[in-house]
Amino acid sequence: MKAAVLIRTGDATKAFEIREVPVPKIQAGEVLIKVEGFGLNFADVVAREGMYQDAPPIPAILGYDVVGRITEVAPDVQTAKVGDRVTALTRFGGYAEYAAANSLAISVIPDDMPVGEATALTTQYCTAYYAAAEAANIQEGDRVLIHSAAGGVGTALVQYARYKKCEIFATAGSESKLKMLRDEGVQHAINYQTEDFEHVIRAKTNGVGVDAIFDAVGGSNVKKGFRSLIHGGGRIVCYGASTITGQNIFGKISTLLGFGLYHPIQFMSTSRSLIGVNMLRIADNKPTTLARCLKEVVTLHEQGIFKPLVGGVYPVSQLAEAHAALEGRKTVGKITVTW
Repeated sequence: MKAAVLIRTGDATKAFEIREVPVPKIQAGEVLIKVEGFGLNFADVVAREGMYQDAPPIPAILGYDVVGRITEVAPDVQTAKVGDRVTALTRFGGYAEYAAANSLAISVIPDDMPVGEATALTTQYCTAYYAAAEAANIQEGDRVLIHSAAGGVGTALVQYARYKKCEIFATAGSESKLKMLRDEGVQHAINYQTEDFEHVIRAKTNGVGVDAIFDAVGGSNVKKGFRSLIHGGGRIVCYGASTITGQNIFGKISTLLGFGLYHPIQFMSTSRSLIGVNMLRIADNKPTTLARCLKEVVTLHEQGIFKPLVGGVYPVSQLAEAHAALEGRKTVGKITVTW
């Protein structure tokens, strides 16, 4: 089979090579999928730049989500069958014509569901659902701040917060993205290029702060976010550190220091929380939790609450361009690559 293999870190135009590699051999509890398309996630960018510690050693096949048809099922799997069209989470290996997936991490989808929409339901929407519903447990009337709100996870968080009738603050870096967020129901769309979200929140909440923050940016954003939380149940959920990409070693160190230093007394005395989310760890160690989240995501999609935005569908020959668009924050919603 063909696979887009990461052969070196750095520039997207030089990082990947299409190679012939063996078809994966499935293990107990797994299915084999003939891939129509695979999704891009910001973790792929971080891995391409050599900064994702969980990534396999180079040469490596990246990829966390795929759409396609099941061609083989392990003998112990009773919940899927050959011929099913599915969207699936993969533990790497998604940038290939065939991919293996845990049977708990797949969902059968209609034949007419677009590839881009289907891939968004797995990694992005499962991350958003876990972060908002399980980690932060946002409720009606909560004030929430969503960073990178025009991205794949960000738009999913906006849709869930709107469903829960929250007051939404959201950041993006262009007027077109801000307009899209307002159209999606965001009450306070903040241009991070020209506005300081900490000042906006202080002004709009009379200094009280927000109940929950969802941060995929990292660095000083987290420290400022912690200061912007309400005293009495405020929580910040961190699920990425996009600001670290594209920097030299000194910039990376500065970004890491920018997160700030914390002590348990800070959390207890003000009743605030700092929560980390890594869906790879959840998939590894709590597969039934992942399965539950995926089931809820699909249900919310069927109810019309989750409506994935597709930012672009690229042929595999334009994988580098897709990576560059995602890294440069030039897109809205999910980016997908097809064979």
